[in-house]
Amino acid sequence: MELAKQSKKSTQKQAEILPKKKRVFNTDQLLAIAFLLPSILLITIFVYGFIGWTGYVSLSNWNSLVPDMSFAGLKNYLYLFGDFRFQADLRNTLVFTVLFIGVVIIIGQLLAILLDQSFLKGESIFRNIFFFPMALSFVVTGVVWQWLLNPSTGVNLFLEKIGLDSKWYTNTEILFGFNWGKIEFGIPFAIIAVIIAAVWQMTGFSLAMYLAGLRGIPEEVREAARMDGAKEFQIYTKIILPILRPITVSVVIIMAHISLKIFDLIYAMTGPGANFVTDVPGVYMFETTFRGNYYANGAAIAIIMLISVAIFIVPYLISSRKGEAS
Repeated sequence: MELAKQSKKSTQKQAEILPKKKRVFNTDQLLAIAFLLPSILLITIFVYGFIGWTGYVSLSNWNSLVPDMSFAGLKNYLYLFGDFRFQADLRNTLVFTVLFIGVVIIIGQLLAILLDQSFLKGESIFRNIFFFPMALSFVVTGVVWQWLLNPSTGVNLFLEKIGLDSKWYTNTEILFGFNWGKIEFGIPFAIIAVIIAAVWQMTGFSLAMYLAGLRGIPEEVREAARMDGAKEFQIYTKIILPILRPITVSVVIIMAHISLKIFDLIYAMTGPGANFVTDVPGVYMFETTFRGNYYANGAAIAIIMLISVAIFIVPYLISSRKGEAS
């Protein structure tokens, strides 16, 4: 024991006497750094740098063509939350997000369950039909649905022929409305058209996610449930859908990210609409910044949009990292 202790002490002394070796990167590590460094620099400058610059402008008095970077504090934010148009934008965004996500999830689940059935013939054809809208941009979708829902052409012309309201697409009525601040809070009738177009385009993504999840569930799980006397409806509601809950969370996060920063679909399809019934912060920010030259107000809208998206994205990223670590 004493000899072992003495040898251990001598080893420690030698380690203290010998100079510490400097860490030297090998060729693979240097090559990886060389490949990643340009991307890191570009992201730092053109993503985080511009976010920081936008936040700085939002706290300034730059609301004209002449730059004025004097500090304004939260004046621009307070102005926005007291503005009629921005309050309408928040209402429209909330309504659009809730209805859009809910309908996309429900239709995506139903279509995935239908395509997962073995008796369905021509599955690949139906799958391609549902996936096709995802290949289009929101601008193309907005133009197509604008034509389809135009009061003088498309579907609404047929509605007019049978005696129904053909101008619901431009209706400024608020369903289930009640006064809230400066606006009437409720469901703008005209925004339903935008929701229909967005659901048509993004349901294919939800379908793909749920179909992949269903194909990953072993058939033995369903067979065991059937042997225990469970009916098909109970199998899906009590077993399959709870298993697919992580996919549902992913769909909610991605669809919320799309809906909270939506711009091109609404700008191409309806614009702000009469009384701002289809306006959203993205459209307001574009018109405020690039048409009205109110740069500080536009920057404040952009920061609010960033925060609203981060509220959904950041908790999801944190939970996913914790799941990977565990």
